[in-house]
Formats: sequence, structure tokens, C-alpha cells
Amino acid sequence: MEKPDTKAFFHVIAPDYPDWLDEYATTPRMQKLANISTTCGIVYSNMFNPRFFYSVLEHSKTVAAIVWHFTHDRRQTLAGLFHDIATPAFKHCVDFMNGDYITQESTEEHTSRFIAESPEIVALLKRDKIKISDIDNYHRYPIADNDTPQLSADRLEYTLYNALFTYPMATLNQISSIYRDIEVQQNPTGVVELGFKTKKNAREFAVIASKLSTLYRGDREVYSMQFIADILRSLSQRGDICVADLYEKTESEIIDLINNSQYNTAFHNWCNATEVQSSKTAPKDLYYVHRPTKIRYIDPLWQGERISKQCKTAAKAIEKNLSYDMDKYIYLSQIKAADVQ
Repeated sequence: MEKPDTKAFFHVIAPDYPDWLDEYATTPRMQKLANISTTCGIVYSNMFNPRFFYSVLEHSKTVAAIVWHFTHDRRQTLAGLFHDIATPAFKHCVDFMNGDYITQESTEEHTSRFIAESPEIVALLKRDKIKISDIDNYHRYPIADNDTPQLSADRLEYTLYNALFTYPMATLNQISSIYRDIEVQQNPTGVVELGFKTKKNAREFAVIASKLSTLYRGDREVYSMQFIADILRSLSQRGDICVADLYEKTESEIIDLINNSQYNTAFHNWCNATEVQSSKTAPKDLYYVHRPTKIRYIDPLWQGERISKQCKTAAKAIEKNLSYDMDKYIYLSQIKAADVQ
């Protein structure tokens, strides 16, 4: 797969990237994230016209760079770097496998353990006089993470990256203009949050984020993530893989296991599919997906207030996103229910 010009993107996002961060990012446990795609496995299907592999490691480093850019605080920055350290192969598909398709946070409970079990990370933390409890939960730092619909470093990174590369709808110049317009503000509850200086960029970002959110919940995305999750569950129930494999093997190695299993035909059909079908009723004998999923939406601040309260265009885009219809049965005519059991 062709690699996009991520260096130019990273240069825009991380003009002051700290060299000390690479000591943590190059540890063996963090390097395992280089083999996990941020796309939750959908990059392997022709439905998505896959062009490149953007790893969880790249995402984590960029999130950390954003936190550093706005805080220059080592603990908050490391919390951003480690927020996905417990990410398994196929990322949120494992949340789907665990039944957590709404919050998609079921794997985060392992963050502390993965940090503590890395002698290299522990040694660096000891040298820098930083406790694991200071950096194992990025939810405690609102610049790194916060609740929807607020803007945090994590949401900012995947929104800008996806808008530039995965679902192209913005140029690098637009991304740069949006990013340079962001500062730390206080939201209406008095908590710090990333916000915009100008109405134009706040509106543009809200519209982009809303369009992306509907794509994240699109038919082919939801079908693909649940399909991979059910394949993994079936392999696990048959004893062909265990939970540890999802954290230690690369996605390519697990795909090899799938291709050598009874699910290879179904997986092959999914890989080569170009579109999914949908209906209002359940298709007979076919494998289908019919469920809600996590709603990712952002209503960013403009000068300390939500842009939706100050801009009709932004409010309309957000409302359209929130009203997106997911009450459909999604399927591929080539894959039967029995093929995934």
C-alpha cells in the first residue's frame, strides 16, 4: 500500500516535537503498535480503496505531540503517548467482539499493566521521576482527552488525519490553518479545553468532523468491524487464537490464521467486496449486521462557547450527524450466516 506524505502532516502538527519523547516511543512495547492499523482492519478490504497503513504508533506519537504543543507538560504528554498502548490487533473490532460497540473503551483497562510490564518504560519513568499513576489514564487530562462533544488532542489528531488522508476532504493548507487557530480555552464549565480563535475555523472544523462521524458509522464501516469481530470470536471459541494473541501477534499474522481456517472464504469475499447492501428487514440465511455504534461528534469552542450556539451552519452539520439513520440490516450477498459461525 502506498504511503501518503505523513511527514508533512506531522511537521504541521508537531513543530516543537520533543526529542525526549522518542525514548519512550521506541520501547519494544510501543513498537508493537507499529503493526496495528488505526483503521480497525477495514484497510484490508477493497470497499475502502486502501492506499496506506497508518499505525497506532503514528497516531499515538502525534497525539502526544499535540499535548506537548499545548501544555509542555511531560506527564500529560506521556499520558497521550500511552493512551493506546493496550490496543490489540484490529483495534476497536476487539471492542465489538467484547460487546462494547458504543463506548469502544473495553481494552483500555490493560493500560496500567502494559506500562508496568515494560522494563524499558519503567526504567525511563524512574529516571524522569514520574509515577505510572501519573501517566496511565489520559482521561484525567482534559487537553489529552475529554467527553464528547469537547475537543481534545486525541479527537483533533484523528479528525485532521482522516480529513487529509483516509476520507480526503481537506488540503494540508486547510489543516494547517485549522491547527494554527487552536488554543487552550476555558469551556462553560470552567475546564480547560482546546478551542478556536476564529469563527471561520471553528465552523469549518465542526463541519468536517460531522461529515467524518457519519462515515465512521457508515454501512461498510460498521459491517466490516463487526464482521472482523465475529471472525475473531469464532476463532477464539474454536481455540485457534487466544486473547493474548491479539496483543502479541501482528495483524498480518492473524490474517494468516484466518486464511488457514474455515473462515478463509468469507474473509476472502469481504476483502474483495466493493460495496455492502442494506435493507429494512433481515436478509434470510445471510450474515448481517444490525446495531448502533459509537457516535463521534465534536462541537468545538469558539472563544469559550460551543460553535453550535453561535453558528447555524455548524449547528446544522452537527444535527445532521446526530440524526444519521443506522436502523438498517447490512450484508454482503456472498457471505452466509453459517460462514462466520
